[in-house]
Amino acid sequence: MSILSSNVQGYLGNSSWIRRMFEAGGQLKAQYGADRVYDFSLGNPDLPAPPQVEQALREMAERAHEPFAFGYMPNGGFPWLREQLAEHLSHEQGVRLTAGDVILSCGAAGALNAFLRAVLNPGEELISFAPYFVEYGFYVANHGGVFKSVMSRAGTFAPDFDALEEAITSKTRVLLINSPHNPTGVVYSREDLTGLSDLLQKKSREYGRPIWLIADEPYRFLAYDGVEVPSVLPLYPYAVAVSSFSKNLSLPGERVGYLAISPDLAEKEELMAGLTLTNRILGFVNPPVIGQHVVAKTLGSQVDLSIYASRRTAMAEVLRAGRYDFQMPAGAFYFFPKAPGGDDVAFVNALLEERVLAVPGRGFGCPGYFRLAFCVDEKVIRNAAEGFAKARARFA
Repeated sequence: MSILSSNVQGYLGNSSWIRRMFEAGGQLKAQYGADRVYDFSLGNPDLPAPPQVEQALREMAERAHEPFAFGYMPNGGFPWLREQLAEHLSHEQGVRLTAGDVILSCGAAGALNAFLRAVLNPGEELISFAPYFVEYGFYVANHGGVFKSVMSRAGTFAPDFDALEEAITSKTRVLLINSPHNPTGVVYSREDLTGLSDLLQKKSREYGRPIWLIADEPYRFLAYDGVEVPSVLPLYPYAVAVSSFSKNLSLPGERVGYLAISPDLAEKEELMAGLTLTNRILGFVNPPVIGQHVVAKTLGSQVDLSIYASRRTAMAEVLRAGRYDFQMPAGAFYFFPKAPGGDDVAFVNALLEERVLAVPGRGFGCPGYFRLAFCVDEKVIRNAAEGFAKARARFA
């Protein structure tokens, strides 16, 4: 008899493909050397943090001797930082936000869990478009909800409005979107977001209760070729934007994120009170102290985007040379090509034999594709070209 709960046993039996490939990469690196393994499995940004981060840490270290320098603060984060963040997001999101419209969290994942704990009743549904970030299902299950996926439009990975409308029921409580998108790199257009908002307004009236729209957008800063990343907050009163500083500041391990709500929400005081409570009772208590001080000194800063743009170009060149079928990502740092032969697991295993690590599309609810994270040195991308070509040749 297992000491674990039945659902956690199930999670372990079907553990994340991302982590599996990451661990396989560790074994290959130990066997062949890190320079001979080409690891595109994990979206772990390798760029150094902006110099403002170092300066903020030095200033924090100088204050470390002060009483309560690392003490508790309100569960939603330092009030002064919420004011600064609201001002920053007002420009970014195109709406006027105040400190009462934002809350800080332990990463975007913490914000998502706090929100779902606040609004989901057991058995209610969250819908997301496939392919999707695999952890979404776990977050929903954490709070007794039901995760339901709807396939995006074939070829473009844009929202399929007809499929979404058919999937919405009286139990639907949340639509969760991700743009710029992991794993496809798609950026939802203003027309896409307006259409989604209009559909949710219609369905909310039909069922007599609001359906929330959450935009998960940690890659908002990373769009290419002048592509616009529109905001959901001006479009729908029950819209929420969730993000973090993991990618734009290369601080994924520091776990600082936030949630911003539409200023048009009539019940925003009730929602913010609920989020403040769930941020605490889920065990987060409050966002990290050091991380908040770093964020305060770095709002408006980010890593060098030109490096990601060059890597995107390099990966596209390698894939074209290898005769892969792919859509150029408009944002984020992922490619999501079709798996030659159609079996994504078989093809990822073929890549693995060439010491190239990728993640099968079924890990994102979309078999037949595979994901490549290009947040690695450009030399790794270029040096992997031979492995990509050899694996592809097996499925000619």
